[in-house]
Amino acid sequence: MNRKINALSIIVLLTIGLLVSFVSFSAFDLSKSKYPQSSTIVLSADYANTEDETNTMPKELYGIPTESYDIMEATIQRNEFLSTILDRHNVDAKTVAELAAKSKPVFDVRNMAAGKKYSVFTKKSDPTKTSFFVYHPNAVETIIYDLRDSIGVDKIEKEVDTRIETVAGTIDGSLYEALRENGGDPDMAVHLANIFGGVINFYSIKKGDWFKIKYESRYVGDELLSSGKIQSAVFSHNGKEYEAHYFKPEGASEGAYYDAEGNSLRRSFLKAPLKFSRISSRFSKRRLHPVQKVYKAHLGTDYAAPNGTPIIATADGVVTDSRFTKANGNYVKIKHNKTYSTQYLHMSRRAARPGQRVKQGQVIGYVGSTGLATGPHVCYRFWKNGKQVDPLRQNFKMATPIGSQHLQAFHSVIEKTRIEFATLSTSKTQEPEQVAKVFEERPENLFRYFVRENSDNT
Repeated sequence: MNRKINALSIIVLLTIGLLVSFVSFSAFDLSKSKYPQSSTIVLSADYANTEDETNTMPKELYGIPTESYDIMEATIQRNEFLSTILDRHNVDAKTVAELAAKSKPVFDVRNMAAGKKYSVFTKKSDPTKTSFFVYHPNAVETIIYDLRDSIGVDKIEKEVDTRIETVAGTIDGSLYEALRENGGDPDMAVHLANIFGGVINFYSIKKGDWFKIKYESRYVGDELLSSGKIQSAVFSHNGKEYEAHYFKPEGASEGAYYDAEGNSLRRSFLKAPLKFSRISSRFSKRRLHPVQKVYKAHLGTDYAAPNGTPIIATADGVVTDSRFTKANGNYVKIKHNKTYSTQYLHMSRRAARPGQRVKQGQVIGYVGSTGLATGPHVCYRFWKNGKQVDPLRQNFKMATPIGSQHLQAFHSVIEKTRIEFATLSTSKTQEPEQVAKVFEERPENLFRYFVRENSDNT
């Protein structure tokens, strides 16, 4: 009996000892800090590593002499705001409010976002005193907040260099993938759809189609920021080559894209109300309705796409109807002129109101499956002289071509580009890893509808 009591006592004492040890070590755990642990770097003006001159603190950062300051660099965390960051650095709420008000003309502090870097400058002679707060909203701009005697806000910008580059490739899976695999910006898929939307059915691009693109890129030093305007492009679809060249005639307020003969690529109507999609059900006088299970006319063309995909107006016009009905779900109807009207059905939500004037390519709603629908898609309906017709069988007029007085200048501009394209290979020639990192946060799901699937939506 005594042995059992002694054993129990030993176990109790060991348990208490372990608990005391755990509490003691936890109390002195230096890893616990009020600062964001994974992203904070504290720099000091005298921290220089004499064996590595690259680690020497510069005498000046963002125009601020560093000799008198310790500098903490960190990254904004989720659910972290300017007030919570500055509170940790002994800046009171009144000062933060004054800073936010003075910052508005330069930068709205409400737009500070998680993942962005910032720096805090504190006095060496008084570490509790924050003198400067520096925020980096992007790779070009830096916002500097002076928190000394009187609050000041300033913005500095790095010089951006625009370079002309080319990319080419052959589609094996999707346009998005082909651009990325060849070192291009996947977002150029959207630009190509805008440029060629009146002449190419982008919902039917397929393996073997290819492209060559000449475009602007923006750099800060040797760091790639983004791709810019497409200057010229060739897109081969179903064995036919389509050219696009941006040209701004002398004296014109804006330019446009033209083919090699100077004809405008803009049509009075786009081929489809979605930039990327696939036809899941065509215009038909007799089709088995997938919900009602009866044969009836389907006087529209269905384009399948993920929920939330933007739906665009296929031509300029005025919205005549925007509402919900049991059969059509959320829909928008547009009158374009005395001859043509279009309607867009089954939206998840509408983005246009009756009486609103809309432009070709403007977002008027988002793909959904409201009303009598079995899956997310838009049913696109087209009226000509009051009668519903198949939009894919219509021949639409081109916009105004380049004036004859500007043709010589146009041809001289594109001649060099056409020679460049002739020598540009569409085979994969470089590893895209380094370039792809710049675009790795792009919304890849927006392009999933390049992949063909079999379905039948209303």
